[in-house]
Amino acid sequence: MESVRAVAGWPVDHAAAAVVGAEGEVLAAEGPMAREFQLASVTKLLTAYATLIAVEEGAVEWDQPAGPPGSTVRHLIAHTSGLAFDEHKAMAEPGTRRLYSNAGFEVLADTVHEASGIPFAEYLTEAVLERLGMSSTRLAGTAGAGAVSTCDDMARFAAELQAPTLIAPSTLSEAVSVAFPGLAGVLPGYGYQKENDWGLGFELRDHKNPHWTGKNSSPHTFGHFGQSGSFLWVDPEAGVACAALTDRAFGQWAIDTWPAFTDAVLAEVS
Repeated sequence: MESVRAVAGWPVDHAAAAVVGAEGEVLAAEGPMAREFQLASVTKLLTAYATLIAVEEGAVEWDQPAGPPGSTVRHLIAHTSGLAFDEHKAMAEPGTRRLYSNAGFEVLADTVHEASGIPFAEYLTEAVLERLGMSSTRLAGTAGAGAVSTCDDMARFAAELQAPTLIAPSTLSEAVSVAFPGLAGVLPGYGYQKENDWGLGFELRDHKNPHWTGKNSSPHTFGHFGQSGSFLWVDPEAGVACAALTDRAFGQWAIDTWPAFTDAVLAEVS
């Protein structure tokens, strides 16, 4: 795929990208696939997936209290607990606003830890990383932004998100559907969105504008990007996913580059 070669020209020191088909096959790859990169907020996808497993196992329940008064596990994972971005401080009543919160994911991980009796980093490793063969991925910091991974490993995760083996397809379907619909909020890096739709840990494309995916990405596209200059998206209508990891912080270069790159990938697989 010619489109993926474009990452070699991105204004970064190092970048790797992989395009993964619906059956889990790597359709194209470019760059140092085994090099470790910081995931920043792409970490939230891994944390969310471990939480989905914890729910299926019965360790936690979506509607059990967690976080500030009135908040539940579902509120935390959907960024509607009311917690501030990086502070354990309530800024709104649960379920009333979409307040993107790293602190909320820290509380989420603590909840899984307390319920399972296993430190969250260990739980994530055992429940997700080892089972998917993601041997180069680890949680080296917070559950909201502290993972380190390789593009090889994220391609494995992108395959799992298209054909789940660790959770029931119905669980993933719920996770990539809108939780608490109709809430406004700020999409980090892209400003206020009248309907800042989010699933259970997964950011949803829907009809957001502006957005980090492509103009031709389907409304059902889901994923996440990180301030480390990396992203992972899945477009179920196109039957394809893409992970791209870089070593340059998110900024105008990414805003300018990512949507056109995504559209070029989609054009090649359509």
